[in-house]
Amino acid sequence: MSTFIQLHLLTSYPPSNLNRDDLGRPKTAVMGGKTRLRVSSQSLKRAWRTSDCFEKTLADNLGTRTKMKGVKIYESLREKGVSEANAKKWAKQIAEVFGKLKAGNKDKPLEELEIEQLAHITPEEEKRISELIDKLANDKKGLTNEDLDLLRKQHTAVDVAMFGRMLASSPAYNTDAAVQVAHAISVHEVAIEDDYFTAVDDLNEGVEDLGAGHIGETEFAAGVFYIYVCVNRDLLSENLGKDGTLTDKAMTALVTACATIGPNGKQNSFGSRAHASYILAEKGTQQPRSLSVAFLKPIDAGDVLTKAIEELERRRDSFDAVYGPCADDRRVVNAERGEGTLEEIVRFVKE
Repeated sequence: MSTFIQLHLLTSYPPSNLNRDDLGRPKTAVMGGKTRLRVSSQSLKRAWRTSDCFEKTLADNLGTRTKMKGVKIYESLREKGVSEANAKKWAKQIAEVFGKLKAGNKDKPLEELEIEQLAHITPEEEKRISELIDKLANDKKGLTNEDLDLLRKQHTAVDVAMFGRMLASSPAYNTDAAVQVAHAISVHEVAIEDDYFTAVDDLNEGVEDLGAGHIGETEFAAGVFYIYVCVNRDLLSENLGKDGTLTDKAMTALVTACATIGPNGKQNSFGSRAHASYILAEKGTQQPRSLSVAFLKPIDAGDVLTKAIEELERRRDSFDAVYGPCADDRRVVNAERGEGTLEEIVRFVKE
């Protein structure tokens, strides 16, 4: 039976546009018949995966997610003196291991080296590719079937172990995600607002033209978000070859990122950096459940954060009353009251 770590966070963002739709507007969702702000799980996971927090904690244990691997291999081979024809041929052979390549475009001669879908490449696979590049540059004898045996089921890519990978052409090397991330939603109803702005031309002295140098419009909203993350601790350990030290580092990086890292959308315009004001961490073998239903009825105006904390804890206790304890143990950080510490949460999820 698996051990699950569940994280429930409440994070308040000031006016911002963290995650935009195709029209540049903040993403939304209708919940409980009311419009809420939304930040997609993809946006959250990318922000965490590419954060300084992950880089500092996990260092060489992160994969590379790209379509451009074939192009990079070609460029490396050319820099090492391999002919253009051979560089293209060998780059295609290596890149094809990770997925089907694009058909190519006469106006973009290197497009045929691009993988059609994003491929997540582990550090072990990256190392083997680098060795192949050196080998090809030195002996120029081409690639054998043994050389192209690049994919690895066992690896140390924490981001792949957490969020999974799918290789359509080589499903045997897929990785099941050990971490599930819900779309973050505001606990209250929102209305998207418009910011009409102008920029002044510093060299315009106003002799002939008194108008602005630039006129623009952007949309924004503010909200208190409920964020839910569920970790299958046993699967994460299995994905990382049962390396206890690396699994602990992974949990440290994930919890720290969830609490302190948000999407980068429009940060230069809004400076909407935020830490979680409330964290509930739960641990146990019970079937996981989100507490988003606590906000099915939107929180009314007033002290939204305090009310959100009360509703979340009330719903937690109600589930326990109906179904029995939904976790074996819990820890709470409440920044509103100055209770608990992030260090305690990190220690709790690693125990």
